Amino acid sequence: MTSQQKELLDQLVWVDPDRLSGEPCFRGTRVPVQALIDHIEGNSTLDEFLDGFPSVTREQAVRFIELAKDHLLACVSS
Repeated sequence: MTSQQKELLDQLVWVDPDRLSGEPCFRGTRVPVQALIDHIEGNSTLDEFLDGFPSVTREQAVRFIELAKDHLLACVSS
């Protein structure tokens, strides 16, 4: 992961051992990023996820997906 990607991740996700047992959550919320992944795996749309978790912004979710995509593509390309 590049320093730029790490900086972006730090803007999107926070981890606090006192919140949800340290589960990575979207910054400013108590919504685990795993919830987005679970929704995608369950064939839910992004809009369905956002409707269920209104404290997560569309920008946060999209940027997280893009970052995950970029990281995965970098892994398989090297």
